[in-house]
Amino acid sequence: MNALFDSHCHLDFDDFAEDRTAVLQRAHSAGIVAIMIPGVSRQQSHQRNIPESPIELYFGYGLHPYFIDQHSSTDIEWVEQQLQQQPNAVVGEVGLDQHCPDYDKQKQLFIAQVALACQFRRPLIIHHRQSQADLLKILKQYRATLPSPAGVIHAFSGSYEQAQAWLDLGFMIGVGGLISYTRANKTRQAIARLPLSALLLETDAPDMPLAGFQGQRNEPAQLKRVVQVLAQLTAVSECELAEQTTANAYHLFGRR
Repeated sequence: MNALFDSHCHLDFDDFAEDRTAVLQRAHSAGIVAIMIPGVSRQQSHQRNIPESPIELYFGYGLHPYFIDQHSSTDIEWVEQQLQQQPNAVVGEVGLDQHCPDYDKQKQLFIAQVALACQFRRPLIIHHRQSQADLLKILKQYRATLPSPAGVIHAFSGSYEQAQAWLDLGFMIGVGGLISYTRANKTRQAIARLPLSALLLETDAPDMPLAGFQGQRNEPAQLKRVVQVLAQLTAVSECELAEQTTANAYHLFGRR
């Protein structure tokens, strides 16, 4: 199989503290050549300790809704500093989540981070949970100033029409373990209809394990299984999917 780019992996989480080097070795053996590590909070990003490996690492900085109680308004200034200091850093993981508290504060922080993405011309990594309508409404107001490509809707779950709305704004679609579940039929059908140029592969490790691996820690080596499922859905070869999605990820995150 061709080289793979895991476009969303929380390799800096404590879940990998005991065996992070081994995880990277397994990923490299599975064909992973690059990993995007999103940021979720100021505190978490300060704790990053990733060992050296042949895998290219890319980083995002953002304020995730899950950690809303940790975020303050001054953290926006910190995100801005990271973007100033790191020319390849992206904005994310950011977004809105109806299952997290203080939705108004979530919106305020999200809007401030979208403005930074526009100012610095950096792609956004978007988290959603029962919030796509609100996210799209906000982002449409920034349509003229969003970077190109605009970013990725991470762990997309929804209809073809929803996916198309993201594509219309210049976003790519993050495809991960969800497509391995037959219950996610609407999402599986939607992704099967999308152009390959719009897709990114991701694990969201340590979360979002594939079907058959529920309850186990996910890791980037599992990306090869995502490719296998996507090949079944699209009737496109695994090699072609790997080549195209890796090129998409480099276009969005790296080799701009």
